Amino acid sequence: MKIATYNINNINKRLENLLHWLEATEPDVVCLQELKCTDAMFPSRELRSIGYEAVWKGQKSWNGVAILAREREPVLTRDSLPGDPDDSQSRYIEAAVNGVLIASIYLPNGNPQPGPKFDYKLDWFKRLAVHAADLWSMDVPVVLAGDLNVVPTDFDIYNTRSWMDNALLQPESRATFRQLLQQGWTDAVRELHPEEPMFSFWHYMRNAWERDAGLRLDVLLLSKSVSKRLRAAGVDRTERARPNASDHAPTWVELK
Repeated sequence: MKIATYNINNINKRLENLLHWLEATEPDVVCLQELKCTDAMFPSRELRSIGYEAVWKGQKSWNGVAILAREREPVLTRDSLPGDPDDSQSRYIEAAVNGVLIASIYLPNGNPQPGPKFDYKLDWFKRLAVHAADLWSMDVPVVLAGDLNVVPTDFDIYNTRSWMDNALLQPESRATFRQLLQQGWTDAVRELHPEEPMFSFWHYMRNAWERDAGLRLDVLLLSKSVSKRLRAAGVDRTERARPNASDHAPTWVELK
């Protein structure tokens, strides 16, 4: 079972890229972020034409998350993160696929910091940690996948000097990420690639891709029973080099 996460950065603008990658790699489940489209504009027909069913939660111009499943119907279990009924941003969706509960997560960026956007990021991240703890306690197969908008350690970024004030590197963000690991979740890519940076994001500016000035923002966290099935993990870097590419590359795991 191959599960991937991909911040597509506008699904309709980059639909050709997405369809090409899906047909070339055939992941069983894909968690998408930054759809940047309304529910009505989600390209379900095009995805179904190549064998993918989907659940999604869109938002005009911003945010938006989805879960795709190849030749299966994902069973929607939740389309928002619990803890704040007034939160209207589309950043979390959860579905069951082939016996695994899977979440697609788009954590707030939080810039500029300090300020209200960073406060929202930290509050949202704490709510995620609470929900993750609840899922962990259920002792069922769970994968939390997405763009967590945090650089976990200095090893996960090409250079910290120009990023020290960025919300992605702040101690509070990193502390909440560590809290997830302390709950017991396995950071799949780092588990199998402890000596490689495994960047998944390269900014469009300052020739970041050409210089390999990357960051590791896209993560798959595995519950205990799922981590025992971990066979492989990686980043499809070549997708970042394609014309009209997202600034993220797909990140994936394979489970026995």
